[in-house]
Amino acid sequence: MTEAVFVINAGSSSVKFALFDARDGARAALLRGDLDGIGHAAHLTLRGADGGLLADCAVPGVATHEEALGIIFERVQRSVPQARLLVAGHRVVHGGRRFVEPVIIDASVRAELQELVPLAPLHQPHNLAAIDAVGRLHPGITQVACFDTAFHAAQRWEATAFALPRELADQGVRRYGFHGLSYEFIASHLEEHLGALAAGRVVVAHLGSGASMCAMRDRRSVATTMGFSALDGLPMGTRCGALDPGVIFYLLDHGYSRASIEELLWRRSGLLGLSGLSDDVRDLLASDDERAAQALSFFAYRIARELGSLAAALGGLDALIFTAGIGEHAPSIRARVCERAAWLGVVLDAGANAAGSIRISDASSRVAVLVIPTDEESMVAHHAMEICGGWRFLSVSNERY
Repeated sequence: MTEAVFVINAGSSSVKFALFDARDGARAALLRGDLDGIGHAAHLTLRGADGGLLADCAVPGVATHEEALGIIFERVQRSVPQARLLVAGHRVVHGGRRFVEPVIIDASVRAELQELVPLAPLHQPHNLAAIDAVGRLHPGITQVACFDTAFHAAQRWEATAFALPRELADQGVRRYGFHGLSYEFIASHLEEHLGALAAGRVVVAHLGSGASMCAMRDRRSVATTMGFSALDGLPMGTRCGALDPGVIFYLLDHGYSRASIEELLWRRSGLLGLSGLSDDVRDLLASDDERAAQALSFFAYRIARELGSLAAALGGLDALIFTAGIGEHAPSIRARVCERAAWLGVVLDAGANAAGSIRISDASSRVAVLVIPTDEESMVAHHAMEICGGWRFLSVSNERY
């Protein structure tokens, strides 16, 4: 029997998942997969430990996260029949003020996480749906929540405060920051790529359908672009990013309801809103429509502008790291950002960038520029093992599937 840690990263219409071998401290993934299209045309992709494709197929009739997880558990069991599921770890986007480190989920924790739904309406409900589904499918199994906000919890007061009355801060109105599990993974691998420079002034750009940036010193978060919610900062696939609050008053005065404003800012803005075409950078790069070019130009401009702000927070810049879907796979976006960052001493090696190398800065660059793939699931697996007492805890669990 292989004792395993199951990791779940639930989105609005998808569940990313991975199964890790507990015997080696959950460093090795036995398999990884994604069930996308929940509620309409669901599709399952599953890859083994060597990256080989185990499944790539349509899955009809998947209407809920519980149905999706039921199918996932069945396929995982079929693919790794010797696996024994011991603990389930969940990526949870918002931990609020209380949850600044991973926690075992019980009824009171579940209730507190529900209260944070308004701060992350695109993510938190689906994170909770997955927790509830696992609880029903495997009652009694230990579940662990790992928070995207936790990595930023130790930032200084001035990095987290808004210039609002202090009683609002006492109610939790402050900057939290997100994508913390991704940043934590990158921070844990900086030394192997940067050596002593890893403790220096580093900015990580997590660029995907959700996008943010984080300034690190000594591999700890100093400042980040997202704030009270995951709506702030960079423009994203469908989210507006930074916005003058006066726009909200304007919309209210012109017939928009609260619900319609929420829909506009979370689901109809960003690259989709700017281009009128797509929220996917790949589609925009392939398009010859002027609006696509403008959306991409704005995206690169905002990244470069935030890079300058974060460099100011650090007092300089030693390294720039690109990660996540766009950061890892869109060399033209990296090139545009680096061109705008020349004033910081960034010099790109065009050949290395096009080839997808890890280090893409020229030898003459004063700033090291790297592309490091992120792995949020492995961080969740690590934390789930750690909080449950590691091997000693897991070896006595009787939960099976």
